[in-house]
Amino acid sequence: MRTLFDADEISAHRMYALLTASVVPRPIAWVSTVSADGVANLAPYSFFTVASVTPAIVQFTSVTRKDSLENIEATGEFVVNLASESLAERVNATSATFPPDVDEFDAVGLTREPSALVAPPRVAESPIAIECGLHRVIEVGDSFVVMGTVRAVAVRSEVLAEDGLPAFAAIAPLSRLGRTEWGLTPQVRVIERPGRPE
Repeated sequence: MRTLFDADEISAHRMYALLTASVVPRPIAWVSTVSADGVANLAPYSFFTVASVTPAIVQFTSVTRKDSLENIEATGEFVVNLASESLAERVNATSATFPPDVDEFDAVGLTREPSALVAPPRVAESPIAIECGLHRVIEVGDSFVVMGTVRAVAVRSEVLAEDGLPAFAAIAPLSRLGRTEWGLTPQVRVIERPGRPE
């Protein structure tokens, strides 16, 4: 037995709640930008993933037009900072609707760190920062898919494993679930991928 939710018969608000409770967990792009006037902005987006490897492109979706999108369109740059478990309260705090002239780094007590190749600062407390140039923005209904060409990935040395890649347990990624639920670092199971069938 299943309950059917017909997309033509439920409200957009209800569909949002249904999808965000169903597509879980969702990693968080904690996006830092700078306005054309030089004001730093920081906001979390839980519709986030890798879009391409060659070229390296990440993407996040802004549901409606927000300050991050305005800044990215104006400057062509942004940074995706990894939202880790220890930063949950401050990640959540940056989801508030601050006026465009308010610097969220200052408002929630975070430390700016200069980026290597783009103007927006990194979140110093974040273990990984992905510096991006704008690839394109795709408008889809009431949302905007923001695709960024990866220019650099800055990883704190203490979260690198012996193979030179980030260690999952060390970065302790935070995720969004449904409603007001947040996901903490889950249990990890290692399963090798199967080889090509003979």
